[in-house]
Amino acid sequence: MKAHDGMYIGGQWRPAAGPDTIAVVNPADEQVIAHVPAGTAEDVDAAVRAAREAFPAWAATPPAERAAGIAALRDVLVARKDEIAETVTAELGAPLALSRTVHAGVPVLVAGSYAELAASYSFEERIGNSTVLLEPVGVVGAITPWNYPLHQVVAKVAPALAAGCTVVLKPAEDTPLTAQLFAEAIHEAGLPAGVFNLVTGLGPVAGQALAAHEDVDLVSFTGSTAVGRQIGATAGAAVKRVALELGGKSANVILPSADLAKAVSVGIANVMSNSGQTCSAWTRMLVHKNQYDEALALAAAAVAKYVPGERVGPLVNAKQQQRVRGYIEKGLAEGARLVAGGPEAPYETGYYVSPTVFADVTWDMTIAQEEIFGPVLSILKYEDEEDALRIANGTVYGLAGAVWAADEAEAVAFARRMDTGQVDINGGRFNPLAPFGGYKQSGVGRELGPHGLSEYLQTKSLQF
Repeated sequence: MKAHDGMYIGGQWRPAAGPDTIAVVNPADEQVIAHVPAGTAEDVDAAVRAAREAFPAWAATPPAERAAGIAALRDVLVARKDEIAETVTAELGAPLALSRTVHAGVPVLVAGSYAELAASYSFEERIGNSTVLLEPVGVVGAITPWNYPLHQVVAKVAPALAAGCTVVLKPAEDTPLTAQLFAEAIHEAGLPAGVFNLVTGLGPVAGQALAAHEDVDLVSFTGSTAVGRQIGATAGAAVKRVALELGGKSANVILPSADLAKAVSVGIANVMSNSGQTCSAWTRMLVHKNQYDEALALAAAAVAKYVPGERVGPLVNAKQQQRVRGYIEKGLAEGARLVAGGPEAPYETGYYVSPTVFADVTWDMTIAQEEIFGPVLSILKYEDEEDALRIANGTVYGLAGAVWAADEAEAVAFARRMDTGQVDINGGRFNPLAPFGGYKQSGVGRELGPHGLSEYLQTKSLQF
């Protein structure tokens, strides 16, 4: 597996400041496939200085030219989609079919959407006797997770570049090879030196140095709520802007009028996709008490199709595997009943967890309240619609969710009462222009579409 032994800073690959490296492990067979540099505060400082130096010229570049650069980047991502998919599969463990369609495919859509937005967005408007200017924030420190190693990068870098900002990226240490491929794509697309910079490294070292750097104007972070709190505190102390996309514990609410079989089948697919390592996964299925037993039977039949090593890949690393198995054991200890799966690893090699479905889950159990981040679904019963709403809103999170009903208006009425940032109605479809982000402890700010672009802009008004 190809890996660079340096950092991409100022338009070129440079040697790292220190000698330490990070081993990249294939989670399917536990073999080391590459090593990348473990960046230090010195590497981060060099990258931020390169981004600061490039900022004035990039901010002054006409939006149409910035759009052309992002379009060229999109085209490179299309040309290298097979290599991207294979790399994601190697370092994340996602089945190759998922890597092709989602991990390599969705970032192309998102990059394309920002190429179009950069060309069409109104960066200036007239309000009464004032002209209002929307200007780039400056240097962006982007810290991305491992679960969607290219999508999360593009969802931050593309709008930042469209806005006229420059970027320093610190990707997750588990999936740095995809980020290095992205840096190659930036270079191949001909974007100016210093507009994008990459530093690989550990979160407590390189990530913390980036979040705390005095010349970073905005920190955009996707990851756990616990780390998000730390980054928010660091940014707040420096009066620095921050965008946080954090954890979730989303509810899939199946109203009595819904097509139960379809709702259960799609719900199972949603949780099992990407081995459950999706912050917006509908990990709590809420079913009316009169349909509960039928839903359990449907779920058992549906989850049987998700075979580890085939449709479901491993978790990203041994720590994550142990964490998820620990949650399954906790569910059993608190009185939940297994419909499928369990804490035993299905294979001796690889960080696999058996796709698991729990019944008899109450809203206050640990598995119904905390983000597990694995192929684990809890099915809860509700008495009536008000009870379903209480359960759906009864967590500290509010990232996503779903509602099913025979009548779309009925589903929408329920969705309007949910305390969450995004709700799929009767399955929904991905929209790269729709804002994505959370209520409550699921984060601050939005990604994707014009709302995502606005995160990287600041406002100036001229009075006449």
